[in-house]
Amino acid sequence: MSKITYIDEVEIKNKRVLLRADFDVSLNPDQTIANDVRIQSNLPTIKYLLKNKNRLICVAKLNRPKERDPKHSLSVVVKRLQEYLPNYQITLVDDFLNPNKTVFENQKENQILVLENIRFYPEEKKNDLEFAKKLASLADVFVSDGFAVAHRSEASVVGVTKYLPSYGGLLLKKEVEMISKVIKNPQKPLVAIIGGAKVSTKIGLIKKLTEIADYLLIGGGLANTFICAQGNNIGTSFCEYEAVKLAKELLDSSIKNKLKIILPVDAVVAKNKDDLQSQTVKVKQIPQGSAIFDIGPETQALFGSLIAKAKTIIWNGPVGYFENPAFRRGTDFIYYSIANNQDAVSIVGGGDTLAALLKKEHLEKITHLSTGGGAMLELIEKGTLPGIEALKR
Repeated sequence: MSKITYIDEVEIKNKRVLLRADFDVSLNPDQTIANDVRIQSNLPTIKYLLKNKNRLICVAKLNRPKERDPKHSLSVVVKRLQEYLPNYQITLVDDFLNPNKTVFENQKENQILVLENIRFYPEEKKNDLEFAKKLASLADVFVSDGFAVAHRSEASVVGVTKYLPSYGGLLLKKEVEMISKVIKNPQKPLVAIIGGAKVSTKIGLIKKLTEIADYLLIGGGLANTFICAQGNNIGTSFCEYEAVKLAKELLDSSIKNKLKIILPVDAVVAKNKDDLQSQTVKVKQIPQGSAIFDIGPETQALFGSLIAKAKTIIWNGPVGYFENPAFRRGTDFIYYSIANNQDAVSIVGGGDTLAALLKKEHLEKITHLSTGGGAMLELIEKGTLPGIEALKR
């Protein structure tokens, strides 16, 4: 049976290693790094490869630029990496396609090269094989450690594996092992909390969870579509009206699967997302000109009681508009409820979820903080990812 070989299962020494890292950090409005958890998550693989005297060439993206744009340069990442690896010289390579290859030919053992944002090249997203071949020609070995992009069929994730011996990094290993264990053999009861905005992007996941979870707690903009499907008026709240019929079908089919879908019973509402004059109302009594921005205290108590009994917890997506402190109580409450259940295996992931947990204490009480949002959801849903399949030999 073909499987992934990880870097701690083979000897990779004195090689040029093309490392697909995940440096897609969140930035503040002034272009400084808001949260570098993704850089930190790749450090064990980077240090492991450096210890064996390999020369590293890192590939990563930042944001989703359509073309070259200094606003999306990896220079901020290079600066932060330099702080974590003070004994190495870290160099940003502006354009690896430049015919002058001296920067690669003269790379010293204590020098790490970081290629400029790979999304500056349109061929990356198209998984253009000629482009992948040029990328692969820089190295002897490919190591994939960007779990958050493993659900994408792109040149630096999938394409290069056709041209180089390819291995999984330590972060990829940890993510795949932790998430697979929870899907294949979860301790019961399994409680899943799904937030975020859109039902349409999480349909496959919700269907999968209806098969494996005992309780599915739904919050965030996602819940509005379900509350609407129950026949409630939701004022000016965000809602995917085209998905209401789908939400109704999911509610009906969950009864067959003995899964309990738990929706908010009360909500924090306001005129708009920046309004500080909020009030708490029952979901059946949303005022006309108001919108839902968080779960209310009754819903917190309901969700909290189920999280406290869980043996396995999966959480993806904030349950309110946490960017405004007036609407982050629900998301904070979910976090502390999970952190307080030390009997459960907990997996928490997604870019927005991680951003909401920034600078929180007790993070070590979460069994596994996943760096991937879409990748985590797709792995739960499908059991594999394009970036995983590409590494199997």
